[in-house]
Amino acid sequence: MKKWSHSFLIIFLVGILSVLLLSGCSSKEGEPSFKIGVIPSQNQGKMQQAMDKLTEALEKGTGMDVSIEVYPDYNGVVEAMNNGMINMAYFGPLTYVIANAENGAQAIVTQLVDGEPFYYSYIITHKDAPYNSLEDLLADKENVTFAFGDINSTSGSLIPGIELKKRGVFKDANDHQFKNVFYTGGHDATAIAVENKQVTAGAIDSAIFNILIKNGKVDGDLFKVIWKSDKLFQYPWAVAKGTDQATIEKLQEAFLGITDPEILNAFGASGFIKASDSDYESIRQAAKADGRIK
Repeated sequence: MKKWSHSFLIIFLVGILSVLLLSGCSSKEGEPSFKIGVIPSQNQGKMQQAMDKLTEALEKGTGMDVSIEVYPDYNGVVEAMNNGMINMAYFGPLTYVIANAENGAQAIVTQLVDGEPFYYSYIITHKDAPYNSLEDLLADKENVTFAFGDINSTSGSLIPGIELKKRGVFKDANDHQFKNVFYTGGHDATAIAVENKQVTAGAIDSAIFNILIKNGKVDGDLFKVIWKSDKLFQYPWAVAKGTDQATIEKLQEAFLGITDPEILNAFGASGFIKASDSDYESIRQAAKADGRIK
């Protein structure tokens, strides 16, 4: 009995030591681990270098051990927040109000574009297309192939989709009056598809469209903007429900201090400002009207 007790004690102590060693590897000594999920505003691979620099900036500004992962699609970030896999997320406005409704995520920061926290949904077409307005496009709808971005994108799906529903030409990808409708999965893919005349027209985020042109990813001279939405409040960075106020304030100050052009350029931003849940009320109402949330 004594021999068994002695062996059990040794195994127990080894187990405790292993746990301590493993926990010491999971984060920097004396610093908590803080995980951030990011939606793919552009090609995932092209964002990684900027995310590495953002990680360094947030670690320096907050004193926390930060890790950032770019998710392959919008819904993946919401699910990661729902399942407690991340402490903070960069959402689109629509994915934010969904995450807020499902898990209590709270917006604390957004980005500025040309000094303002707003952007637009555009519908674009090729310069060679015989359309100069949305009315022109819809008059020829039976010959139009229309591209949305990610189905959970605010500017690439929700807002233009509502506009097309109001005009009686679209209900969903299987019920519409166009020649064809499909989802590209991303704003850059939509721009490239329009540029290459693979689709007739597409819905896109104005800020990302402009940065794609600025960075030479697409040729701005090959496009026409034939529809523009009302102002949309910019993409929020939101923390998980229950995040303490001290952490929120550290994160806000860290974001507001970012001036690195490579980080800002990844989001088409000129800077960051504080944000709150109330800034997204119009998106929440649009999402309810479209049946995305209750």
